Amino acid sequence: MTEVGERAPGGVLHDTFTVGLRLSASAGEVFRAFADPDVRRRWFKLPGSTMSDEHAFRVGGGASARSAFPNRHAPQERLKYESRYLDIAPDRRIVYVYEAHVDDVLRWTSLVTVELHPQADGTELSWTEQVAFVTPTGDGNDDLRHLRGGTRLRLNGLAAALKPTPTTSR
Repeated sequence: MTEVGERAPGGVLHDTFTVGLRLSASAGEVFRAFADPDVRRRWFKLPGSTMSDEHAFRVGGGASARSAFPNRHAPQERLKYESRYLDIAPDRRIVYVYEAHVDDVLRWTSLVTVELHPQADGTELSWTEQVAFVTPTGDGNDDLRHLRGGTRLRLNGLAAALKPTPTTSR
């Protein structure tokens, strides 16, 4: 039996991790940040200079995003993200799967469960990801650190997108 974070026979590296985030917004506002395309675009981004993004927030729907990522010491990378929603419980839970491709090569696929727990002063968000690196880089340890760090950055973006925008007076 393969332990979490170890490479299974055939070269696939598996891992499971959870990232928690305390938000001052209500569970409804956090859920809307996933569902509303305009709010989602403020925090869900692929790295790179150009990005196309399509999003259908419904069970069976999903997202498709593409970007070109300039690399200082190597050729530009083409990034592609494809997801499909499996379960959506308004203001409580979102479960989806996604694929990450680099230069048309499937690098990893994940099952993500986002849980929203209302608190008196906001929402506790729990993001659990079960990932299979099918084309890891080297031993895959850098891939794991990259995905965990990228998830934390994405959630920081979510927190920023939920903050009220200042209004200008005339």
